[in-house]
Amino acid sequence: MLSFLRKDPTKKLQKSYEAILEKAMLAQRSGDIKTYSLLTEEAEKVRAQIEAIQAEQVQH
Repeated sequence: MLSFLRKDPTKKLQKSYEAILEKAMLAQRSGDIKTYSLLTEEAEKVRAQIEAIQAEQVQH
């Protein structure tokens, strides 16, 4: 009924995902490939969470 008042649960995760990817890009540019790999992996986990939430929303 008042679904427009609910906060989007993916909004916070999306910002986190983008921040992690930016850190990963900066690590890659500085030549720190190990940190780049770790941050990319972390970003992929966040992206998977976002996709799971979105899939759940579609089902309802």
